[in-house]
Amino acid sequence: MLPFAIFGIDSSGLNLAVNLLILCLVVIWLALVYWTYADARRRVEDPMLVGCATAASLFPFVGTIVYAIVRPPEYLEDVRERELEMQAAEARLMQLGLHVCPHCEYEVERDFLRCPHCLRKLKDPCHECGRPLDPLWKVCPYCEADVESHTTAGRRTGSRRRRSEGTPEPTA
Repeated sequence: MLPFAIFGIDSSGLNLAVNLLILCLVVIWLALVYWTYADARRRVEDPMLVGCATAASLFPFVGTIVYAIVRPPEYLEDVRERELEMQAAEARLMQLGLHVCPHCEYEVERDFLRCPHCLRKLKDPCHECGRPLDPLWKVCPYCEADVESHTTAGRRTGSRRRRSEGTPEPTA
């Protein structure tokens, strides 16, 4: 009985070398499938995409090469770490008292009423002491004046003056 020959090779030594080469290629292919799965789990958040990448790597060598080309450049752990560092840096900046204009991102100080760069209104002044007030405040923390009563009282007195002077009120 003749030994099993791959590719029609009759020499037993050459047949052994070809069998070992094929075994090495299969082991490398299976290692690449595992590497693709492990790498995709570290880089991709969606389990469906991890499964697709692993399934694509089942096509010998080509699937892994395609995955290596289109894979995300960063590990998920690195992305999370970078986001935490950015949040920590923003918190440190807030502690230093550095503020930026919400419209043009120009650096402004805490007590600016207007942005010196884009001239947008940042805060309203207190009617009693003139210090800047946060729009959410109901009372001035500096002089304890009621913030809402001044804005509504100012509007009422202005409209009463217009009516008494005979000036027509503006229509909205």
